[in-house]
Amino acid sequence: MTTILVVKTSSLGDVVHQMPAVTDARRHYPDAWIAWVVEEAFAPLVRLHPGVDEVIEVATRRWRSQLMQLSAWREAGESLRNLRARNYDRIVDTQGTIRSAVIARLARGLRHGYDAQSIREPLASRFYDVRHCISRDQHPIARTRQLTAAALGYEIEGEIDYGLNRDRLRTESGKPYGILLHATADARKEWPEQNWIALGRALAAQGHAVALPWGTQVERERSERIAAAVPHAFVPDRKPLDATAGLIASADFVIGVDTGLLHLAAALGVPRVGMLGAIKPMPAAPLGKGPMVTAGSKGAPPSVADVLAAFTAMRSQAPSIGGLVASGTL
Repeated sequence: MTTILVVKTSSLGDVVHQMPAVTDARRHYPDAWIAWVVEEAFAPLVRLHPGVDEVIEVATRRWRSQLMQLSAWREAGESLRNLRARNYDRIVDTQGTIRSAVIARLARGLRHGYDAQSIREPLASRFYDVRHCISRDQHPIARTRQLTAAALGYEIEGEIDYGLNRDRLRTESGKPYGILLHATADARKEWPEQNWIALGRALAAQGHAVALPWGTQVERERSERIAAAVPHAFVPDRKPLDATAGLIASADFVIGVDTGLLHLAAALGVPRVGMLGAIKPMPAAPLGKGPMVTAGSKGAPPSVADVLAAFTAMRSQAPSIGGLVASGTL
């Protein structure tokens, strides 16, 4: 049996971008054992992919902050044992950082990665046994699929398939809702809070309830302030990513800044509006089924009117989206 180890540890958007390559690998190696090394926070999402047989969790970020704690060393040792428990035919590091390359080096098997001209951190390429030249001037999904195909010896075929089934992840929400993704790790991509309130109120006037998910305490407080000012808005509890995927899959639409959850919405085929920030256009547009319309441009974040116009255009492509507040169901 062919054994394959994928190394893609973070971040959320990168993990989502890895999923089509795993779908490709499973299609070409239906009987293979496919393991994936990923940061603990993203492990619940990776487990949703039907092509993954084993998820090996690491917590490098947390371990670095707990170097003086014995429990952190024990966890790291357990992860290392899991990593080295199997001899892999192919190890594919699509992350391209020194950290991920070290992880690949610690595993047992033939290590594939980007060459020094193709990689995010050129020094990392020295850790691989086989190096591949993959153009950086393309979407990360294309790069990841190409590297994985080169490492495993097949040609890429077919459209992008994330391996996620929106219908299976839907939950009974009790009422229709959309999602506003205001949170992002890069403050330069943020949209003013007062704009979110104005957008939320405009959507409420059209009959739409909105959810405001969050990941940090600062984001939670912002979600609560926005929800307090917007009729029918609500702040869901923080949940693992598999449950968050269910929240997104069950939504009628998503409107968000360039953040990992917007890419997850694309992977699930949820109708969406992507907001371009002030720093640059999305270098990795959220690709997937379902309509997507962008608002804003480089150096010019969108106005509330721009986002509403994009939402109207997106809604015309997804006519099943309908507000129910006016009918008295909320």
